Amino acid sequence: MRCYEIQKFGLEGLAVAERPDPTPGHGEVLVRVAASSLNFRDHLMLQGHYNPKQKLPLIPNSDGAGTVAGVGPGVTRFKAGDRVAGIFSQGWLAGAPMREKMNGTLGSPLDGMLTELRVLHQDGLVHTPKHLSDEEAACLPCAGVTAWSALVEHGAIKPGDTVLLQGTGGVSIFALQFAKLAGARVIITSSSDDKLARARTLGADETINYKTTPDWDKKARELTGGAGVDHIVEVGGGGTFGKSLRAVRIGGAISVIGVLSGATTDTSLIPILMQNLRLQGIMVGSREMFEHMNAALSQSGTKPVIDRVFPFDQAPQAFAHMGSGAHFGKIVVKIGR
Repeated sequence: MRCYEIQKFGLEGLAVAERPDPTPGHGEVLVRVAASSLNFRDHLMLQGHYNPKQKLPLIPNSDGAGTVAGVGPGVTRFKAGDRVAGIFSQGWLAGAPMREKMNGTLGSPLDGMLTELRVLHQDGLVHTPKHLSDEEAACLPCAGVTAWSALVEHGAIKPGDTVLLQGTGGVSIFALQFAKLAGARVIITSSSDDKLARARTLGADETINYKTTPDWDKKARELTGGAGVDHIVEVGGGGTFGKSLRAVRIGGAISVIGVLSGATTDTSLIPILMQNLRLQGIMVGSREMFEHMNAALSQSGTKPVIDRVFPFDQAPQAFAHMGSGAHFGKIVVKIGR
């Protein structure tokens, strides 16, 4: 089988490799992967910033979808021909996250999904919604479940809530779609007026260009009559967290998801205490959450927003596109000869 390997950190270290076709063992499923999507985590991993101690070579990308090509003895959840997607944390099936459930994540430390064939345990797969293509289904495992976990599973979003989203990457666009399904009002930020215009076509109620309006926190409060927003999906990290504290309402919630602008902050804890805020770290979600999300997608007919699909031999260009920040929604690599 062909796959991509990170043979050394850096874009120049991403190379096509040949590995023996895998065979499923007891309880395992052989998946013919049709598509794999990129997350910012995958970009950080390639650059050596996510886990510099990661053993190489490594097949990158946590997200992938395809068709069951065969099953091993004891498999009861799937059969040949079923369309499936892998879950991010292979051991986190339901309930609260625990260390032993979180060790087996695809794309690091385990090999990922940028490969023609992948064997996974039957517990680490879900059926994909019938209305989605393989390219669309490949967008779900990380970005989709993260947004769902933040707003629905943990955030308990309800009609009339105001949600502030940062940027127009995969997680934020999924969050926009889920917020609108829930009947919430959405404020979204970006440095691009063109991207903000696209966000409005997806239902965004208010948009803020943070380049022309650097005090976007003040603008968000103005848009809520001075009260502040109910929920913020915080993907910026250290560079935006202080403004998020000033944009959220008393008693509001901030879902801490990304570190696009830095992983550390010297922000005072006083606003968190005095405003009775709830901070929730989001590390994707369980298989059960994934299945809840898929049910909502199937019921509503919602589809992921794909920025661009790259052919297999252009996977390095897909990573470069991710690094440029020019994308809107998800970046996908189509796999297959």
